Amino acid sequence: MTQIITALAEISDRYDALFVDLWGCVHNGVTAFPAACEALIAYRQRGGTVVLVTNSPRPRGSVETQLDGFGVPRDAWDTIATSGDSARAAAYEGAVGEKVFFIGQPDEENVFLHPLKIQDNPVHITTVPLDEAEGIICTGPFDPLADPDTLRPQLLHAKTRGLKLLCANPDIVVDRGDRREWCAGAVAQLYTEMGGESLYFGKPHPPIYDLARRRLAATGKSVGNEGILAIGDGIGTDIRGAMGEDIDSLFITGGLAAEETATTEQPDADKLTSYLEKEKSSPTYAIGFLR
Repeated sequence: MTQIITALAEISDRYDALFVDLWGCVHNGVTAFPAACEALIAYRQRGGTVVLVTNSPRPRGSVETQLDGFGVPRDAWDTIATSGDSARAAAYEGAVGEKVFFIGQPDEENVFLHPLKIQDNPVHITTVPLDEAEGIICTGPFDPLADPDTLRPQLLHAKTRGLKLLCANPDIVVDRGDRREWCAGAVAQLYTEMGGESLYFGKPHPPIYDLARRRLAATGKSVGNEGILAIGDGIGTDIRGAMGEDIDSLFITGGLAAEETATTEQPDADKLTSYLEKEKSSPTYAIGFLR
């Protein structure tokens, strides 16, 4: 049964490393959450290691710059694993071909389409019109405020040609401040429902956890599953991924599920139980907000 806690410090000494989601936990897409940052700083001061594990389609360096802009202190984390880096590695290994149709924001295209420095002999990727494409790379809808169904004509054409869609961010939605936006996961979900083939590289899928473990090992820490706690507000991404990886999890109820769990400062226990039963999910712990 999920245990409701009041502060990370109540349980953090049981774990050597944290896999921490960003959006909805550490920041809201506009500014940092001070209490969350303070909790992570205190955890690191006690000897713990913080790996930020995010479904951002951006490379690690771009996320670092973004965090600086949001006011997330550098001493709140040790390293970063992004779904963007995981997806880029697959793309430059030829997962969807060399001629790709790109779905996403122009700035995301600019930062995504560069091979990782650690890759040997990456394929040469060029963006082309859909009619000429061998596959699709999606970092998000062209318009994050528009219903993904507006992409149905292009996706139908792609499906009839048998194109694979590489999804660089499995999140369905995200809250930027008080505005809810669609993510690449919504596009991939629609494509799959239409009969197309989508390839995922962020939470809850294994590749990003493999990357997170490599990034953790690079800090000099050797940590088994029993020593890792995953923290996130996405029941279908952060918590499902943690359950699939057999690691403990802390569910932040005041993010995407704030309404369903009636979270103001803390979740309503009965509503939380009903929500988790509906989602068929069992996080180890729950808290209103990371603090």
